[in-house]
Amino acid sequence: MNERILIVDDDPVQRRLLEAVVEKSGFETTCAENGEQALAILQENPSTHFDLIILDLVMPNLDGMGVLQALQKTDIKAPIIVQTAHAGIDTAVNAMRAGAFDFVIKPVAPERLQVAMRNALKVNALEDEITRIRSKRDGNLSFKSIISSSDTMGRVINLGQRAAKSHIPILIEGESGVGKELIAKAIQHASDRSSKPFVTVNCGAIPDNLVESILFGHEKGAFTGANDKHIGKFVEANGGTLFLDEVGELPLDTQVKLLRALQEGEIDPVGAAKPVKVDFRLISATNKDLIQLVKDGKFREDLYYRLNVFPIRVPPLRDRKDDIPALTRNFLARFAAEEGRKNLTHVTPEALSLLQSYDWPGNIRQLENTVFRAVVLCDSNQLTVDEFPQIASQVSAFSASIVKARSPNPSELAYVEQTEPQSAPSMPASPASQPEAGGHETILTRPIDPTAPDPRHAAPSPAPSAQQQDPWGFLRLLDEQGNIRPLAELEAEIIKRALEHHDYRMSDVARRLAIGRSTLYRKLKEYGLDQADDNAAAS
Repeated sequence: MNERILIVDDDPVQRRLLEAVVEKSGFETTCAENGEQALAILQENPSTHFDLIILDLVMPNLDGMGVLQALQKTDIKAPIIVQTAHAGIDTAVNAMRAGAFDFVIKPVAPERLQVAMRNALKVNALEDEITRIRSKRDGNLSFKSIISSSDTMGRVINLGQRAAKSHIPILIEGESGVGKELIAKAIQHASDRSSKPFVTVNCGAIPDNLVESILFGHEKGAFTGANDKHIGKFVEANGGTLFLDEVGELPLDTQVKLLRALQEGEIDPVGAAKPVKVDFRLISATNKDLIQLVKDGKFREDLYYRLNVFPIRVPPLRDRKDDIPALTRNFLARFAAEEGRKNLTHVTPEALSLLQSYDWPGNIRQLENTVFRAVVLCDSNQLTVDEFPQIASQVSAFSASIVKARSPNPSELAYVEQTEPQSAPSMPASPASQPEAGGHETILTRPIDPTAPDPRHAAPSPAPSAQQQDPWGFLRLLDEQGNIRPLAELEAEIIKRALEHHDYRMSDVARRLAIGRSTLYRKLKEYGLDQADDNAAAS
């Protein structure tokens, strides 16, 4: 799904022209004939539905300035490009003060409009990313920070908002890289504990012999090396939220103490004389099937039912492919800013189609790293299919173009020409390697198919052409004695092959060889190739 742009203009001809330019630039369009219709369309859709608005200032009834003033009272943050045939400094200043991003004069050139649209979309994406980074830094990630337009993620967000209103234990399930911790932080931000600590514990990264000490704490001298008192993660999260990531990795003996903490609201630090009361909101996450772990005896059944009071299943990226374009543009804005690529602002529709065709086993984390790599490799002002070779090679609809662009691999050729002196000892020759005139033999090797008929009994096939024997134009560097051939011979052979390849078009030959035409004619005469040139011209 590409960026959506709302076009507001009362002139039907101008509206169609704008629609053609916008769609040719790879965006989706929605048109409105006047200001009232534009506001109605905006109200019918979510505030983030449109990425950009192109607005005519002079319209009957509600004009462009009226629309700008009405939008200031809403939470619509889409940048607005205003246009008018009545150019004036006062008009431009008033429009910019009312919230417009850019100002163009009708009739606007397509190139000028495209630049304005790219700049507006880039700045909007950067502002969203900066807001998201600040929220993450301050621990204020909300559900609005979650990039999503799919129905499946909409249900997840709805469940999270409902769960945030209570203190019910939540279990977030999903594959690695789908954003389980982001959902947990959004739930905490929407709850009445938003100003309290949010403590994250990755249960899979803690050594088994330290799990109990890290989670529940220990007293000084409780065990060898316990030189100081440690309060533990539960006490750190007192009054706030404790997020146990990969909870399925907890050892069975630790699961018993976790169950007691949930039931009684108290923990037993290692070496403590009495339990410690704690008040916390527990959110757990796992990428494993806890029910199967219960069946296998690796997870306590009673703890499972205490954790799984309010389950939320986060879908993998392959089940929410409508979110891929928005996620890609978000990652592009961030990485382009980090890498200093100010002109890199766009992803082509073909590249987005490629990304949406892939299943993403690593989910959002893999997509993020893939876009990062593409930004580093990109040499133009937009990401194309060429920047995603690893993804394209795994998508059947795009793999052919990638394979075609790859350098030729000699091992993939059907025939490989090798020369050997006639006097060299060899195995008995097969029909495919009979000696040729000239004192050497040409050995044509190709993969052997065990199901193919015996070539000795097959009907003689025509000899392969020079193009079949050497489809990539390889040159033989060694002569029949195994020595490097003289440079003049190699140069003469290169020129001869270039003449044949370009049908003796001297301008093309000189340009491809990066030499002047006078130099080419001189070398033709020097190597005796001018005769072949005359014969080709005569024929």
